[in-house]
Amino acid sequence: MPLGKQEIAAHFTQRFGQPPRWIVRAPGRVNLIGEHTDYNDGFVLPLAIDRAVWIALRPRDDGRVLVHSIDYNESGEFALDGLTHDKAGWIEYLKGVAWSLQDAGHKLGGWEGAMAGDVPLGAGLSSSAAVEMATARAFATVSNLPWDPAVMAKLGQRAENKWIGVNCGIMDQMISASGKAGHAMLLDCRSMETLHAPLPAGVAVVVLDTSTRRGLVDSAYNERRWQCEAAAKFFGVKALRDVTPEMFHERAGELDATTRRRARHVISEDDRTLRAVEAMRRGDIAMLGKLMDESHTSLRDDYEVSSDALNVMVESAASHAACYGARMTGAGFGGCAVAIVRLDAADDFVKHTASAYQSRTGNTPAVYVCQATNGAEVLGEGMGGGI
Repeated sequence: MPLGKQEIAAHFTQRFGQPPRWIVRAPGRVNLIGEHTDYNDGFVLPLAIDRAVWIALRPRDDGRVLVHSIDYNESGEFALDGLTHDKAGWIEYLKGVAWSLQDAGHKLGGWEGAMAGDVPLGAGLSSSAAVEMATARAFATVSNLPWDPAVMAKLGQRAENKWIGVNCGIMDQMISASGKAGHAMLLDCRSMETLHAPLPAGVAVVVLDTSTRRGLVDSAYNERRWQCEAAAKFFGVKALRDVTPEMFHERAGELDATTRRRARHVISEDDRTLRAVEAMRRGDIAMLGKLMDESHTSLRDDYEVSSDALNVMVESAASHAACYGARMTGAGFGGCAVAIVRLDAADDFVKHTASAYQSRTGNTPAVYVCQATNGAEVLGEGMGGGI
């Protein structure tokens, strides 16, 4: 079961002797459709899931932050004045957010807290963005800062890029900061404009973790970025987002076979993502599922970022009658798939898909039936008469 505010409050009270002043949470995410479009200035359609990072906290007046990680059963602390890298580990994400906020001119107050999460690690569900946005929400709350989701998302991204050293895009932090219950969020990765699209009634979103993890994919990822940049240069545009399907078909034959496949995926995926939003707004679940199926085929064949395990998982999901559509999600080469299924058949779908996948691969999957939740928020204040 997902964590809740009672559990995190109890952990805090046990450790610090009093109830917390505030409780904040920030969710992980799954991307319904729109893969490898972000660095092409395109469109993505993630939703915030009901797996999150929680922090129960109270203020300190000495300019220090002290946090106990329940998941790692260890504590970390740092001074807000003179932040430095000490060692790798979970505390560096909190320090990175503090650095990013202060570097942007925000005056921060210290706090002490207990932190826990139930976003699966390494599964491509953005546990790091959830930590960053929960930390940003904690600092905003204790320091009385205005909460602007887009601004905070960019500062969280900057922490991961510059402090942690991971060259992530903006999608993960944006959906963790800006999610809306019952909705997915269309993000224009060029303008940063967002649009919330309602999930059709009677649908469950199921995350299917293959229990395989991405290997050495940096070189493959960079290679695909270069191929996309070369294709954009060929078409004389800033990014592949600017190439219409008609433009592509007219000149595709002039590209080498590999670059043509890479460009075809990105251009068609942007189109599918926009059509998926239209389908959701009409309540057309069948069309949404069809577009997800087409996305997986494109990622498998044109972009070549799927894996045997991901393909088996998608095939196992699609073999159940309650499944409208399924696709790999995330960077690829391992990790998770996502499916949309009939809510009333979700339990049977989970059993069927897990069994079918395990019988074909020997891997034991982890399966999560998810709801779309709000982005980073304060869920409790003055808990139990705290300080």
